[in-house]
Amino acid sequence: MINTQMEELGKAPSKIREIFEYGKRRKAEIGEDRVFDFSIGNPNVPAPAEVNAVYKSLIDSHDDIWLHGYTSAAGDLDTRGAIVKDLNRRFGTSFRAENLYITCGAAASLKIAITALVTPGDEFVTFTPFFPEYRVFVETAGARLVACPTNPDTFQIDFERLESVISENTKAVLVNSPNNPSGVVFRESAVKQLAELLSAKEQEYGHAIYLISDEPYRELVYDPEIEVPYMTKYYKDTVVCYSYSKSLSLPGERIGYILVPDEADHAEDLRAAVAGAGRALGYVCAPSLTQHVIEKCVGLVSDLSVYKTNRDLLYDALTEYGYTCVHPDGAFYLFVKALEEDASAFCERAKEFELLLVPADSFGTPGYVRIAYCVTTDQIRRSLPAFRELAMSYR
Repeated sequence: MINTQMEELGKAPSKIREIFEYGKRRKAEIGEDRVFDFSIGNPNVPAPAEVNAVYKSLIDSHDDIWLHGYTSAAGDLDTRGAIVKDLNRRFGTSFRAENLYITCGAAASLKIAITALVTPGDEFVTFTPFFPEYRVFVETAGARLVACPTNPDTFQIDFERLESVISENTKAVLVNSPNNPSGVVFRESAVKQLAELLSAKEQEYGHAIYLISDEPYRELVYDPEIEVPYMTKYYKDTVVCYSYSKSLSLPGERIGYILVPDEADHAEDLRAAVAGAGRALGYVCAPSLTQHVIEKCVGLVSDLSVYKTNRDLLYDALTEYGYTCVHPDGAFYLFVKALEEDASAFCERAKEFELLLVPADSFGTPGYVRIAYCVTTDQIRRSLPAFRELAMSYR
């Protein structure tokens, strides 16, 4: 016998990846410029020039053992030191290298953190809409994912609903801000209210309720008045999961980290559990060369201005055509209400216009589609007549 849970996951691949693969086939059939693929969150801006320069410099100046050999299981000490120095400078924190565990990107960060926390009967709460892999990470760790609906007009936290779903079994609340897929940022007032509620529930139930802050889009915010609160400053039992995939446009390099502050409940034991989960899952030693690059490039960010251009162009056009969409503060997605109840059927009709969109049922919000605008501005401009025709086909 084989693991039927894994078999089912393999036979039901990510809808995002499925549409992405369809797009590649379709482009081969009719030409790349005739297919408008908005399926996958693959950064389309280059990494900062310094990144490639550092790769070249390191390769030219160091031996292969240092470049490609194992680092410490928790990650290279100098890299961790450089990261926490940057965090402390930016957010007024006092982290140490020991607070960090370097990971193979955001997915590994989340899976390791969740696995480190799970005990029998645990529940993890997250807000709709949410990245579909959250369910995979939580359920394969042996826990239950509880989806808490947000305000449907803003996708901000509905605190009455949140209070109703938190229970004695709640181990953690999983927050993603800026959000994939809505682009919404939780404001400081909401974060303070969330911290107060979780602190009260900790007192009521007599155990820690952790806040897992999933932050791959932290730097992808386009309006100067929008700030992304740093969660550890508001709630002591916070675990931060970060990735450089979006900020440095390095999704294929699989590099990120887990941060467990000293103030967190049972922090030393939790850090040990993170290391143990990394070991058990086979995630020991993230790519060593990229760790060394991050040490030299920490604090840099790709030129993200094209994402703002794309957001404004696409949001303004789609709302003019009659689509409904909450204005995204960050990330690089529009979360658009489908023009019929069945989002999958809507996406199939969109294919008739060579528009590849992702139905959002698996994001916990049926009736919506996700549009990833991390594409060329030229593609967006060329796609606008197709979006208009798609809207008109429903009238």
